[in-house]
Amino acid sequence: MGKIFISEIKDRAQVDSVFLVKEKITAMAKNGKPYLTLRLMDNSGELEAKVWDNVDLLSATFDKDDFIAVRSKATVYLGKMQLVVAELKRVPEEEVVLADFLPETERNIQEMVAELSNLLATIGDESLRSLLKAFFDDPLFTALYRTAPAAKGMHHVYLGGLLEHSLAVAKLVDRIVPLYSGINRDLLIAGALLHDVGKVREMAYFRSFDYTDEGKLLGHITIGVEMVHEKIAAIPGFPPELAMLLKHMLLSHHGQYEFGSPKRPKTLEATILNYLDDLDSKINGIRTHIMKEPENQSGWTSYHRLYDRYFYKDNLLEEGDGPVPFQEAMSEQQGAAEAPQKTNGGERKGFHNNPFEKLKGENLDLF
Repeated sequence: MGKIFISEIKDRAQVDSVFLVKEKITAMAKNGKPYLTLRLMDNSGELEAKVWDNVDLLSATFDKDDFIAVRSKATVYLGKMQLVVAELKRVPEEEVVLADFLPETERNIQEMVAELSNLLATIGDESLRSLLKAFFDDPLFTALYRTAPAAKGMHHVYLGGLLEHSLAVAKLVDRIVPLYSGINRDLLIAGALLHDVGKVREMAYFRSFDYTDEGKLLGHITIGVEMVHEKIAAIPGFPPELAMLLKHMLLSHHGQYEFGSPKRPKTLEATILNYLDDLDSKINGIRTHIMKEPENQSGWTSYHRLYDRYFYKDNLLEEGDGPVPFQEAMSEQQGAAEAPQKTNGGERKGFHNNPFEKLKGENLDLF
């Protein structure tokens, strides 16, 4: 059976392919018969599937996070693609290519690692430099940091999402710092790179994305503060006030108590980090929501439950059609324009079956 990706499925098509089971829910129809609602995924997206017949028999053959081969019919229901499954069977993991089923960043991982390395080299504060070195000189931590998604469902929900999001927030920091005086740039960069560090342990991401037991019980903010505290404790002479300010940034980066923030931002740097984190998260979340509905011919998206609104999408610019960046435009006016640097250059690098397989032999020392 050849792999048919979710992004390729058309209305009324016969779909015989293998998918990863992200969710599995048994419910009861009005006529008293059980049915299954499945959330199936591959690296191109996810969609809902219904099993109406032989539910008890079929349900006993597979679980959440299993791979299943389905024979089904595609149909658009309430503006969304859906599969009606006639037959299914569990497929052993060794018979699939895992990279076909896990969404990953569109950015080149090696380029982002190099970007991170260059960014770390700009940190002037010796204590913060030692702290970041303690994290990113650890090959296992670096492997997790560059592999983890940034969230389960809100934003950057793909392998490499944590690294992509953290770098984006750090780049926003370097856009903001020149505009205002009195900002501790090194502290903000450290906060940008470490604010979500706890997600390497909060999230489970080697099948469908979910939360670990530690993640459910403690959450990434608590885990992250513990990780930072442990690293700081091993650095002789680390300034206590600097440690307090950095920990406060992690504790307050969600901004408000109702958003899961143990503290609200009470320093300039913590306030900036909160807004920049929220900005990058929302931009990615909205763009992802717009792009995941290619079959929706409306000028508006479907309702987004978390954002509690619909989004107008007809004005979304195609890649490469956006406005000329301000800095580039100014350089052109002055006759000194330089060629814009590519941020997505190079061949896209997949994670393949084992995210750690490509790490063998690599130099992960970023300093």
